[in-house]
Order: sequence, then structure tokens, then C-alpha cells
Amino acid sequence: MKRLISIYICLAADLQSVLGVDLCATPIHGCKNIPRLLSKDDYSIEFGDQSYQNHSVLLYLEDSALYVGGANSVLKLDMDSRNINKIFPLNTTGQQDCSEGPCENVITVMEKFEDRLFVCGTNGQKPQCWKLSPSVSNQSREIETSCDGTGISPFSSTQNSLSLTADGDLYAAAPLEADGSLLEFRRKAGKRTKVWMHYNWASEPTFIAASWVKQKDDPDNEKIYIFFREKNSDTNPEADPWISRVARVCKVDEGGSKQFLQNIWTSFLKARLICGFPKESLYFNRLHDIFVLEAEDWRDTRVYGLFTSSWNSTAVCIYTIEMIEKIFENSPFKGYNKEIPKPRPGTCTTNSKSLPRDTVAVVKDYPEMTGWVHSLHHAAPFYISSNNYTKIVVDRVQAADNKTYNVLLLSTDTGNIHKVLEAGSEPLIISEIQLSNNSTIHALKLDSKKKKLIVGFSERISVVDLQRCQYNSCAECVLGRDPYCAWTTSGCVPTVPDGIQNIVDGNISVCPSTGIEQAKRTKRDDVSASAVPSTTVHSVPLDVPFYLSCPIDSYHAVYTWRHEDRTSPCLQMHSDCLHLITKMTQKDYGDFECVSTEKDYTKVVKKYQLTELKIPVERNIGTTISIS
Repeated sequence: MKRLISIYICLAADLQSVLGVDLCATPIHGCKNIPRLLSKDDYSIEFGDQSYQNHSVLLYLEDSALYVGGANSVLKLDMDSRNINKIFPLNTTGQQDCSEGPCENVITVMEKFEDRLFVCGTNGQKPQCWKLSPSVSNQSREIETSCDGTGISPFSSTQNSLSLTADGDLYAAAPLEADGSLLEFRRKAGKRTKVWMHYNWASEPTFIAASWVKQKDDPDNEKIYIFFREKNSDTNPEADPWISRVARVCKVDEGGSKQFLQNIWTSFLKARLICGFPKESLYFNRLHDIFVLEAEDWRDTRVYGLFTSSWNSTAVCIYTIEMIEKIFENSPFKGYNKEIPKPRPGTCTTNSKSLPRDTVAVVKDYPEMTGWVHSLHHAAPFYISSNNYTKIVVDRVQAADNKTYNVLLLSTDTGNIHKVLEAGSEPLIISEIQLSNNSTIHALKLDSKKKKLIVGFSERISVVDLQRCQYNSCAECVLGRDPYCAWTTSGCVPTVPDGIQNIVDGNISVCPSTGIEQAKRTKRDDVSASAVPSTTVHSVPLDVPFYLSCPIDSYHAVYTWRHEDRTSPCLQMHSDCLHLITKMTQKDYGDFECVSTEKDYTKVVKKYQLTELKIPVERNIGTTISIS
């Protein structure tokens, strides 16, 4: 316990020394661990309707239709016309006995299943599912069939659940009881047998995500990966109460024989998912969100995990399916000391009912791997922040150099989006898109083809254009290292093949040489002449306080004030840099420049000239007395 307390004290006293990074709590210029740019929500479109709440379930289909699950309805949003159509009203008020709970029908599941829109909701604490077919007008949907939704939808929208459709089957995790108990991952419907988990395979789990990883060359060996956290069986006061997990089941698993594990997964294995500092035994143990980025080779498919810690920091760790598979294929089984039977427990087979009892018995009693799944950047998380992130999606962007770069899109608990570049081992926080004032983001969906991010709040849906390029010069466009943007003769525009970029290190030497030649002809050789501002003149009297201000264009730059041969640091006030003069003297008059320096790029942001304002002195007119 003393060791744990000492770690927390150390973290509180000096996060930089423990975590190896400088976590800036607020936007401070010159800090590399905050967004480079802060952008208002002037490049998002919004769909708002106060009568619909809980916009937490989004389904984006290939026809560009966005379906939104709300309270008592399913909405269809047209992102071009900004129209909202209620395609399926699902209000259960008056149809249920409300004596034991609310009658509200909150939509919790929306999937494309068997070529239909499949929708499930809480249905007044009596979960129900509907398969909908388009009407003649295609503006609404008609009920084709309905079925009991227990085990697919939770009884309450606050209860944990997830769903997945894969190769014609529907998988889900939702409680079987109204109190939230009997929460398991199951195959609930489709062309294969219904199967579920053994009761002792997870302790009070919270399911985060499930993903089907396709193997084109070997479809019978495809797995469904399940990500969750569960209660830690270690009751030591120093142990974290939660452990993050990755589990897998075979897509072709039909359960065991009638004599042993019938309708129970025969391939279920789980392993601990590690995110943190292994040398210090310091971990972010609470998995909060997962995004799986598919690759051409299934082994290279990346898993991005969003974790939190007990010391109020958030981390992103990256894994590959190959790394996860190595643990499942090679690690010993925790607690099992005998010779491992053949075929190895967890092996996929098209006839799981015929598996030897010894193989299936290991899965039943020892499903956990001894080995841990470490992250791609083994020694530390890829990204650590003091922001409380809630959701993550990742976009693969092709840059002007024809290489692809991954951009992490992270939502904060205050309703903002951070764009984080993954280029090498060090993250670059490109920008913060400010969408809301302290509203919680419930859902994120990415349209990678159109480069749009769909953001679900309780009160509205926002659609963010990820290709909004707000850079004013070639140097600034290149320094931004934004794969979505490149410099052309038309300015900084959405990336085109012949555009100017330098994503890896933001070296502005790739910019046209004319800009460099112009800089050499300025009165200060080290200051770029691109877009040098005009001079603002102020006349100020002596002996009065006065201040100058310039805006912060990039929080990764360092700002200073220059006056004659003297320099002074910027006094930051929110998004501005100030120069305070407590009392004007003669030496305070003249020219001032606010200068930003980022890497090799220096520019004048604001220019001022202070001149003395002469205040007329009133003369005392008295009576002259002449004595003769």
C-alpha cells in the first residue's frame, strides 16, 4: 500500500518524470503535447431536434444514409439536404405496464442484418427487435418481422451491451436479466448455431467492442475478437480493480457435443491487454474504447485501444492482430500445468462438436493465457494525455507522397475532437475541433471515403469536414503535417497528388524558394516575409499602463515580443499573447513585433508602433499687479 501511495504522490508531483512526457493541462504556447491549432465549429454541419434524445447509436450504410437511434424512433439523416426523416416511430407509451420502470423505448442496436435494417430497443424494459423493410416512398420503414430482444438489447440504455453482424450471423452481448446480470457474448441469430459463454469465463464484464477479422486465404480460420474489461480477482489493495482483456472465438464454432459444452463456445480464449510502462509496472488498466483498422494482410490489422488510469490520465496503445494471435497460439494456459492436448485448445475447426474432450476441457477450465498482449510501442503507450477522452476512431489517409498515414480522431468529455497524427513512434496533435460547450459525445462514425466524421450528442448530430484546411501560407500548411491538406497554387487545399507536404517532419524547405528569397530581403533575415502584417499605430501618453496583444496561430510555436534590440516573453491570456507595460516611459515608444517561432519557421504575427500622445497643459490665468 505504501508503494502505491508513493507512486500516486510521485505522479501528482511530477508527471513528466514518471511518464516521460510533458502533460500540459491547458493550451500553452510552445507545448507539443496539446493540439497545434484550436478551431471553432465553423466547419461542421448540424442536425438538431430537441424532441429526440440519446443519439448514441449510429449506423452508416453504403448508400450514404445515416441512421440514428434515438428515444422512441429511428431517424434517417440526409447529409446533403440536412433533412431529418423519422422512418420508424417506436413509442411504447401506453402499451406497457409502467409500474416498474419507464416506458421509453431507447434504440440500442442498429445493424444491417440479412439485407434488412435490424433495430432493437429497450421497449419499456421488455427488449424487442424489429426487422424493417423499405416502404414504397423509401422515406419510412415497415415492420417485416419482430422478435424478443433479450440478450441483444439491454433492458435499460444505461446497461452495457454491444452487437456485431459477421458473415450472416448476429453476435451480441446484453444482460438476460433486468438487473443487468447474466451478461455474456453470444451468437444470437443467423445461419449458424446459437452459442454462448460459460458462466465462469468473465467476472462482471464490461464489453467494449467486437470485431470480425477476415482472412481471405483461410475463411474457416477467421476469428471474432471481443474486447472488454472485467473485475480483477486479485483483492490486493495495490491491485487495480479492473483488468482489460482481448478474447477470441472462431467464426465457425458451433459449440460442443451433446455430452460436453453443448451450445457453448469451444474456442473461447482470453488474454490480458497491456497498456502502460512495463518496467515501472505502471499500467492504464481501464479499457474504454476500441477501434479496429483493417489491413490488406489480416495480420497487419491494427487495434487502437483507449485506456484510462486511476491518476486521471488517458492513453492510446496500438496492437496488431498478429501480436494478439502470437499470444493465443503460443502462450501457456494460466493455471494449466499438464501437457497441452492436440489439437491445441482454441483451434478453429468446421466440426467443433467432434473436438476431443481433453481439448475442450482446457478451454472450459483454463481459458486465460499466461502471456500478456503488449502494445506495439512496448515500453510506453503511443499517446498519453491529461484530456479525458471518451471515443476513438482512426482514419487511413493517403498523402501527396502516395504514402498512407493514420490519423486518430479522439473525442473529449467536453465535446471536442482531437486530430492526432501517427507517423513513427511520436504522436503529433494536429488540431482541436471545438464542437460543443461541455456536451458529452455518445458516438463517433467515420466516413473515410468522404472524409467526414459523424458525431452524436444527446441533443444533436454534427458532421465534421476533416479536410477543412485553415492554413494561410505554404510554410504553415507544411508545418501542420496534416495528411488531409497540401499546398498548391490555389493555397492550402484538400490533398492532391501534386500538392506540397512533408508529413514526416514538417520541413518547410519543400516550399517554393521564392518565399525563402523574400524572407532574406526583409529587415530581419530570420523572419519570413510571407504575409507580414501592416503596422498598427497607437498614440499613448506618458505614465499610463498599456498592453499589446497578438493571436496565437499555433500552440506548438513559441511567441516573443521584440522592441528595438530587446526581447521579452509572451504573457499568454487564453488564445492571445500580451505584452504589458505597467507605466509608459520614453523607452517604451517605437516599434514592437510579436514573433512566433516553430522549428525553422519564424514569422511576424503583429506589428505595432507606439508614439507619444502630448496632453495639453492648462495655463493658470491670473491678475498681474503693477506697482509704480
